[in-house]
Formats: sequence, structure tokens, C-alpha cells
Amino acid sequence: MAEITTENKDGIHLIAIHGEIDAGSSIYLDDALKAALENGEKKIVADLSGLHYISSAGLGVFISHVDEFKLHEVKLVLFGINETVKQVFDILGLEKLLTIVNTKEEAIGAFK
Repeated sequence: MAEITTENKDGIHLIAIHGEIDAGSSIYLDDALKAALENGEKKIVADLSGLHYISSAGLGVFISHVDEFKLHEVKLVLFGINETVKQVFDILGLEKLLTIVNTKEEAIGAFK
């Protein structure tokens, strides 16, 4: 099960993900990203430090929004990925499609 919270601060929309993103919970991640787009957010940071597992369905959610983010000039930055989850991102080559950094400070700095 996943818990997803959102917060806006200083023009940056933060999506924090805790737990596991699988086929059943990936809809909540999708809803959070869609809501950010619908609200006109241009700077989105995803905190994955509490994410313990992500399935292909969860990865598909991120991938499915890449073109839409480009179209609407939205920048998404992911941070806090643990080593296990990072290996999945690396195997699929997602670091080429998504901006991934280590810390929240680096994520916020990516918008400057």
C-alpha cells in the first residue's frame, strides 16, 4: 500500500510517496501527477525516500507523463531513491527520461 501526500511551497509542488507502488496503488500516483498538471504546476518534485518498492505499473505512471510534461513545459525532479528502487530505474534507462537527483536540496536547485 502507498501513501501519497502533496504540498506546495515557494512555487514548487512536492509529491511525497511512502510505501509501495504496485498495480493497485499506481492509480494514486497517477492521480497525484494529473492533479498537479490540472492545477498548472510547472515545478514538481517527487520525494521517493519513503518508497520501498515500485512495480512496472508504477514506473509506467512516470513514463506515461513524460511527453505531457514536455508539452506543458513542466519539470519533474525525483529525489531520495533508495538503492533497490534506483536499480530498477537504471535497468530500464529511466535516468535518461527523468531528472533524478539525490537530495531535496538538489531537486529544488534543479529549477534555478
